[in-house]
Amino acid sequence: MAIFSKEAPAQKIDKILIANRGEIALRVQRACRELGIRTVAIHSEADREAKYVKLADESVCIGPAPSGQSYLNIPAVISAAEVTDAQAIHPGYGFLSENADFAERVEQSGFIFIGPRAETIRLMGDKVSAKNAMKKAGVPCVPGSDGALSDDPAEIIKTAKQVGYPVIIKAAGGGGGRGMRVVHTEAALLASVNMTKAEAQAAFGNPMVYMEKYLEKPRHIEIQVLADQHGNAVFLGERDCSMQRRHQKIIEEAPASNLNVKLRDKIGERCAEACRKINYRGAGTFEFLYENGEFYFIEMNTRLQVEHTVTEMITGIDLVQQQIFVASGEKLKVRQKDIILRGHAIECRINAEDPYTFVPSPGKIDKFHMPGGPGVRIDTHAYSGYSVPPHYDSMIGKLITYGDTREQAIARMRIALSEMMIDGIKTNVPLHADLMADAAFHAGGTSIHYLEQKLGIYNK
Repeated sequence: MAIFSKEAPAQKIDKILIANRGEIALRVQRACRELGIRTVAIHSEADREAKYVKLADESVCIGPAPSGQSYLNIPAVISAAEVTDAQAIHPGYGFLSENADFAERVEQSGFIFIGPRAETIRLMGDKVSAKNAMKKAGVPCVPGSDGALSDDPAEIIKTAKQVGYPVIIKAAGGGGGRGMRVVHTEAALLASVNMTKAEAQAAFGNPMVYMEKYLEKPRHIEIQVLADQHGNAVFLGERDCSMQRRHQKIIEEAPASNLNVKLRDKIGERCAEACRKINYRGAGTFEFLYENGEFYFIEMNTRLQVEHTVTEMITGIDLVQQQIFVASGEKLKVRQKDIILRGHAIECRINAEDPYTFVPSPGKIDKFHMPGGPGVRIDTHAYSGYSVPPHYDSMIGKLITYGDTREQAIARMRIALSEMMIDGIKTNVPLHADLMADAAFHAGGTSIHYLEQKLGIYNK
């Protein structure tokens, strides 16, 4: 299926600097190589021997191991693009991918930013302004405070009564599961608000917090969107990312099981319409809590998601390549009716950590064997002899399986996990194997709290 017009793009891209590391750097690199685009890998001193560095057309060391001195160092990233004569910068996910100042600096420096406009990232990066924008676009939101909480204790108490306990206090500039606190009683309310404000200021440089109704047993459902700079937007189905711990996802699947298709399509079209209204550009994800047949918007991620792979498997669309085409100025050729979801895909995030305590386990991998067979995809930068550095996220790869049915995808995942060998460090492979045999997971529709409850770490 042709996704984009055959016309020459508005601006041909010949060389892309990948402003990231690990498996996503390799993923972007592969998409570029398929399109005949040369790549520049940036790396810290700790990542000098990484696979994606060795496979890139050019590489530039941009600083020592700590991410603040390397991958988050905006001047160093821009300089690397200048000295290598790259035309565009792909931020991957994490690090600078949702940093509006970075997107602005990239374009001010004369490079193409493969992602949304800086003003869009800014709008959606602030949870309060994002929620207001979604309300205007007709996207349903979780009941809560209209904007940031005031400093008036009486007003805060009044708002909580109106919303109804339990409530959750969230940092407006938060993300990654940080800067949020659940409150069950009025007695704990004001202290919780003040603590969250202090955490938000320390973590994000923004003390602003807001309040939402805390849903007891919601699922985490997200909608993948793709939009061009000409006002066209489509949604590419949904993903269920409910299997998580401490607000961090570990298993994602597409499509979501036990979900009304008409309801999915209705919310998907609202997301696409919201993209048109906010002049969105590129790939993005609308994240929702879903409970009792209702969707509630929580945030929009203005970047590629870790779990984009499962959407690619059921649509046949390479999302990284589509990001590049959109950035070059192409119009979306595909219409909504052309996007057909086929089969089922599951992704297990493979982390270098204790499978049950989640304590990171960096170090040298002695033996490394990845599974294969029909419907099995591996996205990883690791290999035998690779040393997992202690400085970054613990994820070392993603195992994805595809089947005609959910049952087949689970069966293939179970087999693939049993074939996988990673010796020398601890990984969460045993936890994934347990979950593939879990009756509740097989039934589908578990809430975001299920895994924590199963492991006895709920609310810790």
